[in-house]
Amino acid sequence: MDAPTTTSADNGISGEDGGWFTPHKPVSPSNPEPAATTPTAPTPTATATAPRPPAPRPAPSPDAQLIQRTMAEIGPIADKVTSYFYALLFVRHPHLRSMFPASMDTQRDRLLKALLTAAEHIDNKQVLVTYLQHLGRGHRKYGTHAEHYPAVGEALLGALSHYATDSWNAETEAAWVRAYTTISQVMIDAAAEDERKSPPWWYAEVVAHDQRTPDIAVVTVRPDQPYPFLAGQYTSLETPWWPRIWRHYSFASAPRTDGLLSFHVKAVPAGWVSNALVHRARPGDTLRLGPPAGTMTVDHTTENGMLCLGGGTGIAPIKALIEDVAEHGERRPVEVFYGARSDHDLYDIDTMLRLQQSHPWLAVRPVVDRLDRHHVQLPDAVRDYGPWNEYDAYLSGPPGMIRNGIDALLGAGIPSERIRHDEFEELVAAAH
Repeated sequence: MDAPTTTSADNGISGEDGGWFTPHKPVSPSNPEPAATTPTAPTPTATATAPRPPAPRPAPSPDAQLIQRTMAEIGPIADKVTSYFYALLFVRHPHLRSMFPASMDTQRDRLLKALLTAAEHIDNKQVLVTYLQHLGRGHRKYGTHAEHYPAVGEALLGALSHYATDSWNAETEAAWVRAYTTISQVMIDAAAEDERKSPPWWYAEVVAHDQRTPDIAVVTVRPDQPYPFLAGQYTSLETPWWPRIWRHYSFASAPRTDGLLSFHVKAVPAGWVSNALVHRARPGDTLRLGPPAGTMTVDHTTENGMLCLGGGTGIAPIKALIEDVAEHGERRPVEVFYGARSDHDLYDIDTMLRLQQSHPWLAVRPVVDRLDRHHVQLPDAVRDYGPWNEYDAYLSGPPGMIRNGIDALLGAGIPSERIRHDEFEELVAAAH
């Protein structure tokens, strides 16, 4: 049992026999110029759309207020809450321990953080349901079934009641019960629907390993059976060297006729999966793939331009989006800002420039954050170009880049509903 993260994520048991947290049965569904290191910005046009004032936030529901009060209390002691949560789960339900990685250091707060984040934003149904459906489908690869959810709910309630002593009472407990019941039911229903059409995982053989830099590799695999996905989506990968440890990577191309899948992987410090894929994986090795997920896909019903911000290996799904537009025969303008901390990090710039040469509607603008001269960052460069009022925006990269990029895009007049990315916490912030 795990929860998605972007890269690169303990007494008081109530309802011992399932009780409040016993889920219902699954519900049936009713769905070419050389690039400059930094762009030379033209004078912004005077016709740019003025930023719209943010809409007033609706008042949180009573349950949300109670949940947020609990979150504020446990925030400073999150590590203790996490440890107690897992202690309760494994002591009372030891058979669940085998579903987690052998070393919990790589797992830590991922499951609990996902549940707490979902509960805290229980009012944000539009974003939350999409996130939970993905979470439910993804949990199939761990062997998670509907009967496991009550145990997790009981451990959650026990950990919170043990540490949130100032804010915890019968009313608060009831709010958390309702929130978790909603969360678990959405996940269960999504898993049941997915089971009717997809396996819980796919085996995939590594067929190519292209070492682009000392710490970045392009890994290409061949799934053992058809793997349907959309350009801009991502999946989870497990290597044979670290069983039950999964990490998320975006597809680096649109679906191909040969069925091959490619991923851009950067080895990060202490990154078990990323280092294995970059430094250890070779052709002939077998990986496991989880189901595809993500909503950062092209809307082919509109003729709006596309403004794409890709940072580091976040350029991989941007490249896939460009291929998708080209395959549909569209000629909408696509503006790509390729952000990097150094020239070395522009590892895929040649590919992007070849795409620009092939498609006159595509413009690629590398933006290197140089400290030895005028400090230009990706959001600054985006603000200098425009206007963007006729564009949909797509962001992929580190969480900090996504946060700053959202601020820049909102400031440039792009409404939040036309800004696409797949970091849940950032989606919540943008929706607000």
